Amino acid sequence: WLGLKKIYSITQQGSYLLRIELQDWRGSRRHIEYSFSLGGPSSNFSLQLSRMAGSIPNALPEHAELRFSTRDTARASSCPQNHLGGWWHSECEETNLNGKYVTPRSRGRLDRGKGLYWKPKKGRYYLLKSTKIMIHPTDLKSFD
Repeated sequence: WLGLKKIYSITQQGSYLLRIELQDWRGSRRHIEYSFSLGGPSSNFSLQLSRMAGSIPNALPEHAELRFSTRDTARASSCPQNHLGGWWHSECEETNLNGKYVTPRSRGRLDRGKGLYWKPKKGRYYLLKSTKIMIHPTDLKSFD
Protein backbone atom coordinates (compact mmCIF):
# COMPACT_ATOMS: atom_id res chain seq x y z
CA TRP A 1 0.00 0.00 0.00
CA LEU A 2 1.62 3.19 -1.18
CA GLY A 3 -0.33 5.45 1.16
CA LEU A 4 -3.05 8.03 0.63
CA LYS A 5 -0.82 11.10 0.87
CA LYS A 6 1.51 9.77 -1.83
CA ILE A 7 -1.34 8.68 -4.09
CA TYR A 8 -2.99 12.09 -3.66
CA SER A 9 0.29 13.82 -4.54
CA ILE A 10 0.65 11.71 -7.70
CA THR A 11 -2.92 12.33 -8.85
CA GLN A 12 -2.43 16.09 -8.54
CA GLN A 13 -0.01 15.90 -11.48
CA GLY A 14 -2.70 15.10 -14.06
CA SER A 15 -5.68 12.95 -14.97
CA TYR A 16 -5.53 9.27 -13.96
CA LEU A 17 -7.51 6.06 -14.34
CA LEU A 18 -8.04 3.59 -11.53
CA ARG A 19 -7.84 -0.10 -12.40
CA ILE A 20 -8.83 -2.81 -9.95
CA GLU A 21 -7.83 -6.41 -10.73
CA LEU A 22 -9.43 -9.22 -8.76
CA GLN A 23 -8.70 -12.95 -8.57
CA ASP A 24 -11.11 -15.34 -6.89
CA TRP A 25 -10.29 -18.71 -5.34
CA ARG A 26 -11.21 -20.56 -8.54
CA GLY A 27 -8.50 -18.72 -10.45
CA SER A 28 -10.85 -16.38 -12.34
CA ARG A 29 -9.35 -12.97 -12.98
CA ARG A 30 -11.50 -9.92 -13.61
CA HIS A 31 -10.97 -6.19 -13.67
CA ILE A 32 -12.78 -2.87 -13.65
CA GLU A 33 -11.56 0.60 -14.61
CA TYR A 34 -12.78 3.97 -13.42
CA SER A 35 -12.01 7.57 -14.12
CA PHE A 36 -11.56 9.03 -10.65
CA SER A 37 -10.66 11.96 -8.51
CA LEU A 38 -9.10 11.79 -5.08
CA GLY A 39 -9.47 14.57 -2.54
CA GLY A 40 -6.78 15.53 -0.08
CA PRO A 41 -6.44 15.19 3.69
CA SER A 42 -9.04 17.88 4.41
CA SER A 43 -11.72 15.73 2.71
CA ASN A 44 -10.57 12.44 4.29
CA PHE A 45 -9.20 11.49 0.86
CA SER A 46 -12.67 11.42 -0.67
CA LEU A 47 -12.94 9.31 -3.79
CA GLN A 48 -15.29 9.92 -6.72
CA LEU A 49 -15.62 7.27 -9.42
CA SER A 50 -17.08 6.85 -12.89
CA ARG A 51 -16.96 3.35 -14.42
CA MET A 52 -15.16 3.17 -17.76
CA ALA A 53 -14.80 -0.53 -18.59
CA GLY A 54 -14.38 -3.94 -17.08
CA SER A 55 -15.22 -7.61 -16.90
CA ILE A 56 -16.90 -7.52 -13.48
CA PRO A 57 -20.07 -5.72 -12.37
CA ASN A 58 -19.59 -2.46 -10.53
CA ALA A 59 -19.69 -2.70 -6.73
CA LEU A 60 -18.71 0.87 -5.84
CA PRO A 61 -21.10 3.82 -6.04
CA GLU A 62 -20.45 6.16 -8.94
CA HIS A 63 -20.58 9.95 -8.78
CA ALA A 64 -20.75 9.88 -4.98
CA GLU A 65 -18.19 11.23 -2.55
CA LEU A 66 -16.73 8.27 -0.66
CA ARG A 67 -14.62 9.18 2.33
CA PHE A 68 -11.78 6.93 3.41
CA SER A 69 -12.34 5.67 6.93
CA THR A 70 -10.53 3.44 9.39
CA ARG A 71 -11.43 2.07 12.83
CA ASP A 72 -10.03 5.15 14.54
CA THR A 73 -11.61 7.73 12.19
CA ALA A 74 -15.08 6.28 11.47
CA ARG A 75 -17.88 8.46 12.79
CA ALA A 76 -21.20 7.80 11.07
CA SER A 77 -20.32 4.36 9.73
CA SER A 78 -19.53 1.16 11.59
CA CYS A 79 -18.08 -0.46 8.45
CA PRO A 80 -14.40 -0.24 9.46
CA GLN A 81 -15.15 -1.73 12.90
CA ASN A 82 -17.22 -4.55 11.44
CA HIS A 83 -15.16 -5.32 8.34
CA LEU A 84 -11.57 -4.47 9.32
CA GLY A 85 -9.16 -2.32 7.39
CA GLY A 86 -9.50 1.18 6.01
CA TRP A 87 -11.58 1.65 2.88
CA TRP A 88 -13.93 3.95 0.98
CA HIS A 89 -17.14 2.62 2.50
CA SER A 90 -20.56 3.82 1.43
CA GLU A 91 -22.59 0.81 2.46
CA CYS A 92 -20.95 -2.02 4.34
CA GLU A 93 -22.00 -4.67 1.87
CA GLU A 94 -20.50 -3.53 -1.43
CA THR A 95 -16.79 -4.21 -1.24
CA ASN A 96 -13.74 -4.47 0.97
CA LEU A 97 -10.39 -4.81 -0.76
CA ASN A 98 -8.40 -3.89 2.32
CA GLY A 99 -9.70 -6.46 4.81
CA LYS A 100 -8.43 -9.61 6.44
CA TYR A 101 -7.06 -12.41 4.24
CA VAL A 102 -9.68 -15.17 4.57
CA THR A 103 -9.51 -18.53 2.79
CA PRO A 104 -12.61 -20.29 1.41
CA ARG A 105 -12.59 -22.75 4.32
CA SER A 106 -13.86 -19.91 6.50
CA ARG A 107 -17.52 -20.39 5.66
CA GLY A 108 -18.79 -18.49 8.68
CA ARG A 109 -20.66 -15.37 7.64
CA LEU A 110 -18.86 -13.17 10.18
CA ASP A 111 -15.37 -14.19 8.99
CA ARG A 112 -16.30 -13.96 5.32
CA GLY A 113 -17.54 -10.39 5.77
CA LYS A 114 -14.18 -9.40 7.22
CA GLY A 115 -12.25 -10.80 4.26
CA LEU A 116 -11.42 -9.42 0.83
CA TYR A 117 -14.59 -9.31 -1.22
CA TRP A 118 -16.43 -7.62 -4.08
CA LYS A 119 -20.24 -7.59 -3.97
CA PRO A 120 -22.24 -5.85 -6.71
CA LYS A 121 -25.72 -4.60 -5.69
CA LYS A 122 -27.45 -7.27 -7.75
CA GLY A 123 -24.92 -9.99 -8.22
CA ARG A 124 -22.60 -12.60 -6.90
CA TYR A 125 -20.47 -12.22 -3.79
CA TYR A 126 -16.82 -12.66 -4.82
CA LEU A 127 -14.52 -13.87 -2.03
CA LEU A 128 -11.07 -12.90 -3.28
CA LYS A 129 -7.67 -14.51 -3.21
CA SER A 130 -5.84 -11.45 -4.49
CA THR A 131 -6.42 -7.85 -5.48
CA LYS A 132 -4.42 -5.19 -7.28
CA ILE A 133 -5.32 -1.52 -7.25
CA MET A 134 -3.40 0.55 -9.78
CA ILE A 135 -3.49 4.01 -11.28
CA HIS A 136 -2.13 5.22 -14.58
CA PRO A 137 -2.28 8.51 -16.46
CA THR A 138 -5.13 8.85 -18.94
CA ASP A 139 -2.61 10.25 -21.41
CA LEU A 140 0.29 7.80 -21.50
CA LYS A 141 1.99 9.90 -24.20
CA SER A 142 3.08 12.30 -21.47
CA PHE A 143 5.57 9.62 -20.33
CA ASP A 144 7.38 9.37 -23.70
